[in-house]
Amino acid sequence: MKLYINILYTVTSTKILCLSLMGALAIGVAVLLGVVYIVHQVCGDSFKRVGDNNIGNCDYFQGNWVYDNSYPLYDVSDCPFIEDEFDCLNHGRPDKLYLKYRWQPSGCNLTRFDGGEFLERFRNKSIMFVGDSLSLNQWQSLTCMLHSAEPNATFSFVRGGGLSTFTFPEYNVKVMFSRNAFLVDIMSSTIGRVLKLDSIEGGQLWNNGTDVLIFNTWHWWIHTGRKQPWDYIQEGNTMYKDLDRLVAYEKGLNTWAKWVDSNINQTKTMVFFQGVSPDHDNGSDWGEPRANCSGQSQPVAGSTYPGGPNAAEKVVDKVLGTISKPVYLLDVTTLSQLRKDGHPSQYGFGGHRIIDCSHWCLPGVPDTWNQLLYTALVQN
Repeated sequence: MKLYINILYTVTSTKILCLSLMGALAIGVAVLLGVVYIVHQVCGDSFKRVGDNNIGNCDYFQGNWVYDNSYPLYDVSDCPFIEDEFDCLNHGRPDKLYLKYRWQPSGCNLTRFDGGEFLERFRNKSIMFVGDSLSLNQWQSLTCMLHSAEPNATFSFVRGGGLSTFTFPEYNVKVMFSRNAFLVDIMSSTIGRVLKLDSIEGGQLWNNGTDVLIFNTWHWWIHTGRKQPWDYIQEGNTMYKDLDRLVAYEKGLNTWAKWVDSNINQTKTMVFFQGVSPDHDNGSDWGEPRANCSGQSQPVAGSTYPGGPNAAEKVVDKVLGTISKPVYLLDVTTLSQLRKDGHPSQYGFGGHRIIDCSHWCLPGVPDTWNQLLYTALVQN
């Protein structure tokens, strides 16, 4: 029997941020820290609440977006290295209201991000985001948040070989991004490009003494046609021309889960999974059948997304539940689903030729993802 500890006091769903520990050790740690945690028992793929905390129930991932005139957390002019695809204001986005929304959890408040404290806490440490362009989005957000907080601190930015490294030499803090859209490998062969669901050679780069790893994959699994970066899928000796994408996703994610259990030193490295970032291509999800993200200027009201959960969420929950090493879930899906107004649309890299309803403007939604990451790191 495994016990799960929820360091963010999430009690209402299976989509929790959890640390897997044996029951006796969990009790011992709780006593040593003088903190009463929420403990969950794993029964197959479900989580059963068997305990409670002493400060009131609070789920950081359930809430709503509220107008806050003190937002955004930084000005785009404070981030001279921002990627074109996320720089909506300088690409002519005329409305500014989307910048003014703050995530308000139900029953508690998020700790406001303190970039100076973040850098001090992570002195002589390294953080790596691993994944697709949504990981790039979050990495770019964090570098902007840190630089704007300490604008006089020197920094260096190096990009090469699929790895981007942003360094604050004064603190010896490295914030890195490793581009790997599937986490598992795509390899060239005589028959074409092969997505290998049980191969993860990219892990050699990730397991290099990094203190915090934040993984993400989903966006590219559903691409077809010219956007599909592979010709065949392979598992073991079996080759497929195609496969149900959720099935393939689960198989690939299981390979990553096994890599975590086999390679991560939990005394050195904290592992996060970013969660599933949604798109807003289909307005039927929020009651506007002919709409997409273009022209949207306000979030979906309330705390429930009319379009329901993303199918990939269940896969993520299921796979994370199989990992014996501590892995933390940043469950950003629902709060991001509510932000139909947060995408570049025609104000990204592609301009009016491409309506981008997948990535996020900066400043914007990924800043909240990083506030949640910051909260998790501070509480741990």
